[in-house]
Parts: sequence; C-alpha cells; structure tokens
Amino acid sequence: MMMQIRPFFSKFNMIIILNQQARSYARDPFLSKVAHYLYRAKLIDSIRLVLRSNCPNSVSSLLNDRLLDSFVVTQALRSAPSADSAISLVEELEKVQGFSHTKNTLHALATVLAKSNRATELKSLISAITAGRFGNVHVSFMNLMQWHAAAGDLESVLGVWDKYRLTANKRACTESYNIVMALYAKKGEDSEAVKIFYRMLDEGANPNCRTYTVMIEHLVNSGKSLAAMEVFKILPSMRIKRTLKQYSIMIESFIYLKRFEEVKTLLNEMQVDGILPSRAMCLSLHQLVQEGFLKDDELFKESLSDERIKNIGYSIDSSDDDEDENENSSIACQYEDGKQLKPWLDPRALAVALQNWGPSEVSALEGANFVWTRRLVCKILRNFNSPETAWNFFCWVAYQPGFTHDMYTVQRIMTLLARHGCTELVDRLISKIRTEGMRLPFSTIRLVIDFYGISKKADAALKVFNVDRILCGPISNFHLMILYSSLLRALTKCGRNSDALETLEEMILNGIFPDIQTFSGLMQHFANLGDIKTVQKLFTMVRQSSLEPDAYLYKVLIQGYCKSERAALAWRIFEDMKSSGLMPDSDTKELLVKSLWKEGRRREAAAVQEGCEEIDEVLPLALRGHEWSVSSADLSRVYNIYSESFALFS
Repeated sequence: MMMQIRPFFSKFNMIIILNQQARSYARDPFLSKVAHYLYRAKLIDSIRLVLRSNCPNSVSSLLNDRLLDSFVVTQALRSAPSADSAISLVEELEKVQGFSHTKNTLHALATVLAKSNRATELKSLISAITAGRFGNVHVSFMNLMQWHAAAGDLESVLGVWDKYRLTANKRACTESYNIVMALYAKKGEDSEAVKIFYRMLDEGANPNCRTYTVMIEHLVNSGKSLAAMEVFKILPSMRIKRTLKQYSIMIESFIYLKRFEEVKTLLNEMQVDGILPSRAMCLSLHQLVQEGFLKDDELFKESLSDERIKNIGYSIDSSDDDEDENENSSIACQYEDGKQLKPWLDPRALAVALQNWGPSEVSALEGANFVWTRRLVCKILRNFNSPETAWNFFCWVAYQPGFTHDMYTVQRIMTLLARHGCTELVDRLISKIRTEGMRLPFSTIRLVIDFYGISKKADAALKVFNVDRILCGPISNFHLMILYSSLLRALTKCGRNSDALETLEEMILNGIFPDIQTFSGLMQHFANLGDIKTVQKLFTMVRQSSLEPDAYLYKVLIQGYCKSERAALAWRIFEDMKSSGLMPDSDTKELLVKSLWKEGRRREAAAVQEGCEEIDEVLPLALRGHEWSVSSADLSRVYNIYSESFALFS
C-alpha cells in the first residue's frame, strides 16, 4: 500500500528550509555540494560514453577538465567496459599534468583487471603499489585476497591468507574465510569449501550473512536446492538477516524447478522481512504472472525499466559560451552499435552531497530532474548519517512528481530515526501509518526495538512492542519469541534490569519460551553486573524447561562466575558441563584454572587441568555460538546439512 505522506510535511516547514541562510563555499566553484555531484556525474557519463565509442582516444580532452579529480577517475574506471579500456584510460591519465593516483583509483583499476582475469597486469600493478611507486597507497591482505579471488587464482588467495593469518592479532576476519570458501565452491572443490566452513566455526570466526549466501549459492549450483532451503529456514533463529541475494538465489532455483508454491512462500517471507525485490527478480516474477502461475502484485510494479529514466547520449551544447564548460566541442564520436547507457548515479555520493541540507541543495536537486523511484529513495536513505538530513529529504521527496512513499521507504527512514533515538519523529510516522492503514513488515518492528536499545530509549522500545507491533499484522509464536528477545536485549542495554525480568516472566506466562541464546544473553548481562543470584535463577529456568544447555551457555556461566570471583560456582558448572559430554574451549579452561588458583582451590584447578587432558588433548579454539544470536545447536545443524549434502562427515 502506498503512503500519502505529503500532508505530513507542511508548507511552513518547506518555507523554513528554503529560507535558511545560504552557505558560502570558499574557493568552491559550485553553489552546493549537489551541484558539484551533478557536474561530476556529467563528466563521468561523458567518459563512459567515449570509452565505449569508436574513438576512445578522444578521452584525453575530457581528462583535461579543470575539475577532474580522483572520484571521477575512480567511477570511470569502475564502469569501464573492459580491462583494455581501463588500461587506456590510465595511460591517458599519465599525460595529464598534476594528476596523481589515489588508493581509490588504483583499487578500482585492480578490481577491473581481476574481474577480467588479467593476472599479469594485476600482479604488475600490485608490485608497483607495494614498491611505493604511488606514494603512501597501501594494499591490505584483504584487498589482495579479493582481487586474486576475482581472478580465480586460488593458489595466490591461499598464499595471502596464510600470511594474513600469521600476522592477525587474534584470528582472521570472517570475510577472509568467506572468500576462500566461495572460491573453492566456484571451482567445484566441494569438500574443501565445507572444510573451510568447519574451520571457521572451529576457530571462532562467527559466520555472517555473506557466509550463508556463499553456502546457499554453492548448494543451489550443485543441484541441492532443498538443502539450501533448509539452511535458509534456519537463519531467522540465528538472528541472521536474510538478504535479497539469498532470496534471489532461492526463488530462481524454484522457478527453474517449477516449484511455484515454494516461490509464493518465499515471496510472502520477503514481505515479512521487508526486502524490496531486485529488477531482475521482478522480471522473472512478471513472466510467471503472465503465464498464470502467480497473481499480480505490487512487488512487480518496477519489473520493467521505468520509462521515465532516459538513456544518455553524447551531445554537445553549442549554446554554451564558456570555453571550459564546452571544451569537448571538437569531439565527434559515434556510439558503438547504437547501444545506450543509463545515467551514472551513486546513491552514496548523492547522500553525502545532501548532508548540508538547505536551499542550495534543494534547488540543485529539483533542477536535476531525477526520476524518484522507491528503490533509489531507499538507497539514498540508507546512506544518510544525519537523521535530520534524512528526515528533510524524506519529506521533500514526497512532493516530487510520480513518487509516493510506501512501506519500503517508510521502514528505511523509521529504522534510521530509531537508531538515532528520534522517538518523536518515529511516533509521528507511526501515527501517519495508522491513518493510512499501511502495514509494516515484521522486520521493521524488530529493528526499531533493536535500535532503541542502541540509542538507550527503553520506554520507546516498550511502547513499540506493546502497542505498535499491531502494525505488522498477526505474528506467529516464533516471530513473537524473536521480538521478545529483541526487547529483552534492548532493556538490558538500557540498564532496565527489573523491566527485563518482568518482561521475561510475562513472556513465559504468555506461553512464549525463550531460546537458548536469549538465556545466554541474559545470563551474560547479569553475570557482568555481578548479580549471581539472578544468573542462577535463569539457569534454573533453563534446567526446568525442555531446552538442553549447550557448550556456549556453559561457557557464559563459567566466565561470568570467574569474573565475579565465584570460582567455586564455576567449578560446579564445569562438572555439569563435563557430565553432559561437553568441554570448554582453551580460553575458558585457562580462565577457570587461573580463577581457582587465585581463590586457593588448587585441587580443583588441577582436576580441571587433568580432566581436560584426559578427555581431549586439544581443546576447541572456540565454542560455537554467541549470546543473543546463535546457539551451538543451530550452527551444528547448518554444518550437518552442508556437509551431508556433499557426503562429508566430521
């Protein structure tokens, strides 16, 4: 449902904005940052067109533009149609007096070379950078891994990863595992990809959204869509955000298999997760609608290219009397094969240009005649740092021809405002949503509560949970449990401990029992406060429930008791853990031994040391799980699905 938000932003407010004192930009030839952005965009488009023309040498005239900078060069390189055109652009840049490469321009060139499998040129560029030819430009281990992976050079990726792991202070970052895992999967080395995931868990690097995207894509490409769906269904319980790419992979897979009921289910879940479909996905779904397999839906409204968005062409404005602005008038290029390009647009750069919102920005924005789609508005809102600027833009764009806010743009601004603690504006939005009869995705309500925890707005979080959650319609018991967990976390972040315990009791009385990671989070919180009595009470609740304490929960308890100088209680938990067939990781064991020695319990300390050695000479580097988000049981389930899909067993 579309939202008629225009009356929400009064004409009086618009007058205030337009009458703010214009800022003076010293030594800046542009009246506003937006005007500068638009000039850059025009120059970038000109370079893009020339690089695709039958006279690429003409680019030299564009590169002599007096306002050429590294940003323009970076974007031109990123959008180069081929490695050869990017290299020719760089060669022309060497003739431009005063231009020097930056980290961004060199990284853009390296990315183009990597994606084009130009290994020789890529290695030469890396050698030149590391030799200091470009000054202080630095290449990180992650840069090297990403480039070599894009080029498909597994040997180089593994070599860099080994060096990175040797220099990492604690452990390699999750993304480094993702890169190696994805490359193994791409090369069809299934067993190695699975081993990398196991290694990630074993070494304590928490998998993230991209980890599961790699896994899901690997399974689908291997013809194991049902296994991929199993993994996909587990993600919400692990508090992992399901991404557009994951949905796209799954939907395309089931469309190919002609399993249209699964496609409908995924589309419904996309709306619950508040995810706007990509244009490519909408095209596929639009085809299914035409064939009668799906009903028409608002999701498909942007399925085809928006006719309002015009292609760019190479043209010269002969009426321009400024020689600098018209310095390319002698160029006459024919665009190759009659192909067309959409105008270059960078939502992040545009959002940065809009940060100093005022009359100059508004004037330049209105003069640009952008085609405002919900997709573009969402992307710009996502890149704002200032809630005030985001709010001004959100209200302004509601007046633009052909645009109306909907649940996707509303949820984007609402979560941003909640993150910054702007409760009054969120309440005004919610009031408007009620008036319009709009429904919000469940994910929006949950995110608002999460962000109110970050911004320390406990009362606002309680209000959203108790009153405003009705805006997302009926909620399943599972989603209600997730919502309660978010509220409990928000309350503990705000130091509202008594409210958290009351909410926990209310939750259980309503027949919604917390999962193990929620208990882990609560225990960790109260253990850090030294409130051992509450920790013991919570652990008793776990014991009395159908939940089975996992190794990570035991770890939280042991560490909490040790830090509270209650090593005797930690010793008892260790004994319970051992009798359950579980063992701590090496850091937790060392902490327990140290705490027992400190409190004079040398016999128990020796028993812990000997007990660990008897059962397993090498303790795990880290235990699977994380408080508030993922249990070791869920991680084990995912690993088992993944490994068994390729007939591998740990």
